[in-house]
Amino acid sequence: MKRYRILAAAVVMQMCLGATYAWSVFVLPLKQVTAILQGTAQLPFSMFYFAFPATMIVTGTLLPKIGPRRCAVVGGLLFGGGWMLASMGRFHFAFTILGIGLMAGIGVGFAYIVPIATCVRWFPRQKGLVTGVAVAGFGGGAALVSHAAGTLMETIGMSPFATFGLLGILFMLLVALAGSVMENPPGCAGAVQRKLPLTGVLRDRSFVFLYLAMFAGLAAGFAVNANMKELYAGTGVQAGVKAVAAFALANAAGRITWGWLFDRGRSTLILQFNLLLQAALLLSHGLILRSDAGLLAFASLAGFNYGGILVLYASAAAERWGGERLGQIYGWLFSANIPAALSPIVGGMAFDRTGSFSPVLWGIGGLLACGAIALGMGVSLANCDESNYKLNQIVANNPAQAN
Repeated sequence: MKRYRILAAAVVMQMCLGATYAWSVFVLPLKQVTAILQGTAQLPFSMFYFAFPATMIVTGTLLPKIGPRRCAVVGGLLFGGGWMLASMGRFHFAFTILGIGLMAGIGVGFAYIVPIATCVRWFPRQKGLVTGVAVAGFGGGAALVSHAAGTLMETIGMSPFATFGLLGILFMLLVALAGSVMENPPGCAGAVQRKLPLTGVLRDRSFVFLYLAMFAGLAAGFAVNANMKELYAGTGVQAGVKAVAAFALANAAGRITWGWLFDRGRSTLILQFNLLLQAALLLSHGLILRSDAGLLAFASLAGFNYGGILVLYASAAAERWGGERLGQIYGWLFSANIPAALSPIVGGMAFDRTGSFSPVLWGIGGLLACGAIALGMGVSLANCDESNYKLNQIVANNPAQAN
């Protein structure tokens, strides 16, 4: 039963760590209190997605050395502390940027990979499904946070900065407690295969095209999620909160569903299908975003497709390079978040100038379609390289067999 307790703790951890997905709930209140513009209001969100993946590059290597429990607890303390620091934004918005953007981002970088790498080891035959369940909380938790934050600010009248402080205390306690039960299964503690050199991984076309495809999927999710309440001009506050919650819940459901599909289909085709569905949605946004109901449907579909991004690529990395190397490989792959984190700022700046998100959504939709095509080409080329390598080995070791 220990592995199920660890899986439950993983979900609790991720529910807290995914709170930044609810960022769009805070954007309008922050603009009203501080008089900042839409693009400026997205700086904490974008900095978070710079600090988070950049830290994961390091923690993917540190995880086997310091162990999952220490990594998770340190991450929880930093994450909660970051939200508490953000409450000082009432004096200057820079505190919010540094708190939620930098400090909390570093905290998630320490904690996020722990439940994924740990649960994959406890459930080696259900990589896709267990990864989806483990990180479902990262999306679903944002629904709870958006509802709680909306209630605190709209109903009770708390400022966004006071809300940051209250949530920070809660996050610090929950993540640290859940992280304290993280451990590897017997025989796996500290045991890893020889570390792969980054240069060797970069020469693998599978990694390169997985990285590019993941970047496209992340950029789409970030641009939609961070600017959710402004996508439809006629939406009210409550309709915007509902859309944010719908995105988060669909995100969680998508992670489990796409993980289940990954275990039962051809991995490349599943990844391509995910990107093409999101591309079709963004390219047709003008036909959907015409009412509150349309915004809710758009948020749900975008969240569902985006949920697959955080499951499919981790599962693909475990499938190709092995669960023992998942922390290292996925840390590098996850750095696609860094360039993708620019999309909310670009979207916000475009909205400030034109009053519309359409050019950005059309551009990202085209990028997703190109990523799906490139992904198929890249994996095919990688398979050809692998086949040629095996053939050369046969020729070198047994010329007669090659003939």
